[in-house]
Amino acid sequence: MSVYIHPSAEVSEQAKIGDGTKIWNLAQVREDSVIGKNCIISKNVYIDAKAILGDRVKVQNNVNVYHGVEIGDDVFLGPSMTFTNDFYPRAFNADWEITRTYVENGASIGANATIVCGVTIGEYAMVGSGSVVTKDVPAFALVAGNPARRIGTVCKCGRRANTATCPHCKFTLPEDAWEKK
Repeated sequence: MSVYIHPSAEVSEQAKIGDGTKIWNLAQVREDSVIGKNCIISKNVYIDAKAILGDRVKVQNNVNVYHGVEIGDDVFLGPSMTFTNDFYPRAFNADWEITRTYVENGASIGANATIVCGVTIGEYAMVGSGSVVTKDVPAFALVAGNPARRIGTVCKCGRRANTATCPHCKFTLPEDAWEKK
């Protein structure tokens, strides 16, 4: 298995890229970034220096993954979503303070969502399109809005969960997946 890099992509020789990964047109992958196996890096994606992506991550068009962001395995990043990495950004600051952000295994982030730095998005959580995430998202939570608020629970398969066992895929959600009232 090998890595495919489109001729128009700009990929640093200091980036670590796993087997089976495909990097498409106009993408930029910076030095010291890590991209796992069998990932798809779509058109016009920016992977910053020292960003970390796990295995089987699908990054849709126009996504920015900045330094300080760590993505788990099997994560979906929807078109034009973005991360931030500094709480106090100024063009004239020479001493950027990188604040880490984590996206755990299996999570999905919808199109045009913004993830403010310093949060963790839990396993198999789902962030609705256009949402602005300003605080941690629990595992299996469905969040939406600006700021994003929990509006439900999702199964591992991505469908909305109303029962402990998903009628679609038969996965049994963990007891702590349900919103505490």
